[in-house]
Formats: sequence, C-alpha cells, structure tokens
Amino acid sequence: MIRLALALFLLVVPAAAHATDAGWALLRDGGHVVLLRHAMVTGTTDPANFEIGNCATQVNLSARGKQQASKIGALFAARAAPIERILSSRYCRCLDTARTAFEAEPELFAPLDLLKSDAADKAAQIAAVMKEIRAYTGSDNMVMVTHLENIVALTGVSPREGEAVVVEPQGDGLRVLGRVTF
Repeated sequence: MIRLALALFLLVVPAAAHATDAGWALLRDGGHVVLLRHAMVTGTTDPANFEIGNCATQVNLSARGKQQASKIGALFAARAAPIERILSSRYCRCLDTARTAFEAEPELFAPLDLLKSDAADKAAQIAAVMKEIRAYTGSDNMVMVTHLENIVALTGVSPREGEAVVVEPQGDGLRVLGRVTF
C-alpha cells in the first residue's frame, strides 16, 4: 500500500511541475488573464460581524500566506511575466495578496467578491467577470485576485490557495490554458 501511494505521488509531482512550467511559458508571452486565488489564510469562514471594509472582521492572510504572496510576486518578476492590470475582490485577503505580490494598488472589482447566495445575484457576478475577461485585449497579463468558489464557478477547476489559473474565453465560458502553483 505504501509503495502504491509513493508511486502515485511520484507520478503527480512531475505532472504538477510540468503544468507550472507550461503556465509560466504562457505568462511570459503576455496577453493572458490570470485568475489568482488569494494566498493562505488564518481561518475558514468570515465571522458573523463581517464588514467588507473592516479587515478586523474578516479572515485574513496568515504569516505563511504573506510569505506566499511575496513569493508569487518574486516569481512573476523572476520569470519576466508582465502584468498590465490587477483587479481584486474587495475582501482584505485578496487585496493583501495583490498588494504584497505585485507591490501595487489593485483595482477594486466587486464581482470578484465571494459569490452571492441568491442565484440571480450570483449569475450577475459571473456575467460581470466574464464581460471583463472578454474585453481584455492587453499585451501584458491581467491578474484577477479572487476566491476558490469564484474560480470553480468560472472554470470547474479547484485551485489551492495562492494558485494561478490562466484562462481565455471560449464559447459561453472559459478554457483553462495552464496553472501555476506557488
């Protein structure tokens, strides 16, 4: 049993490294949209007294998450992946990921906030994000810092904290071109 687990692990690690290398190649070329899940956090759910403009009432980046965000920015710079535009959810964990990683003030983009529970509101959020992605024509990359459930709803992919998913519009949805783990 242990041998089987080890064999599976050894098969997965090179595949993840290859996927990351392919993702970096895309990002070096520029002109892509990156859905970036915020870096590691201190908890799992926001407290009952949550306020969007008050970080003290939210789940925030952990010390490890702050290090991860710094690593994200350092790797974007080291790999010469040009960034033209950064949009972020208004949640502090997303804003802090963007600010720490890219040393810039991101544009606040409310549709990147956690998805609403009402189906119509949720559909409107997804439509707004899709509209922004379809409209992007820059030569460098656009990074959208958001949450797990948003990326899953847009792509069907479940990224880890701090993972980047490179996408392009395809039909009514998005096609995943690559992924980068940090």
